[in-house]
Amino acid sequence: MDEFTVRTTQQLPTLLKAFRKTAKLTQTDVAKRLGVTQQTVSAMERNAESVSAERLMALMNILGVDLVLRARAAPVMPQPLAVREADGPSW
Repeated sequence: MDEFTVRTTQQLPTLLKAFRKTAKLTQTDVAKRLGVTQQTVSAMERNAESVSAERLMALMNILGVDLVLRARAAPVMPQPLAVREADGPSW
């Protein structure tokens, strides 16, 4: 069983697509099981950071993927978001 450490949402699209292909499922197959359109599945694979946790869990269940949370020896401090000076703070 392969394990992949995911630390950013940017890593998810490639992994989700790879897991779908490994499961020999098309986007249409996944869409039917999720009750959404193929376009929605495509958008989920491209923009995983905008997918709700509930929908992501349903997708992972369809793909046969488990979410495993494991504490690290030392927590990693979050990196501040890049803010352009002209825009000011984005919160």
